[in-house]
Amino acid sequence: MAIYALLDFDTLQKYNISFEEFIKVSKGLKVKILQYRDKNSSFDEKLKRIKLIRKLWKKTLIVNDDINLLRYADGIHIGQEDLGRLCKEFNLDEYEVINNLKSGKFIGLDNKFIVGLSTHNKEEILKANKLPLDYIGLGAYRKTSTKDTSNILGKSIIDLIKISYHPVAVIGGVRIYDKIPAKFKVVGSDICKLISTQSKKKRILKKR
Repeated sequence: MAIYALLDFDTLQKYNISFEEFIKVSKGLKVKILQYRDKNSSFDEKLKRIKLIRKLWKKTLIVNDDINLLRYADGIHIGQEDLGRLCKEFNLDEYEVINNLKSGKFIGLDNKFIVGLSTHNKEEILKANKLPLDYIGLGAYRKTSTKDTSNILGKSIIDLIKISYHPVAVIGGVRIYDKIPAKFKVVGSDICKLISTQSKKKRILKKR
């Protein structure tokens, strides 16, 4: 299973980690996909940061939620609420929304984009099976401080993975060395913790 790195801006700030540090370690871990998530910044701030990420990261780049950033990335990851909101905003059904995201129609482009959708239970997976997605995020695997994790799947996630017709990226509290029978494991905080630990060790060695 490959690592799908979640570069969450708020988490980087919490650990005082730069984009350069996070991406350097992600490359060392042989990460296949990088997702940029920023829930609180202005569009201009997010745009500036994603352009920097693009310079540093040449592999697959996914943006979280914001379709206006899609043109600067290879794809987008949305949640269940985002999907419902887009259906209402554009007066389309879920299948049409996913197809328009994949084709770039929402942003006036004729490209091919990757689209992922968060799922949390059997019902949402079965619903996702009917949509033209490239993968689903499934979780939360364990408790995490970066988002609401009232629905903890734990070991039951193994049986749920088997139900999906799409590749599965396990999300929520996933650690670098977790072994889960899915195509991807989405790791964010654990990469930050690794960088933070390495930085502390370097400071200790310098003092010696």
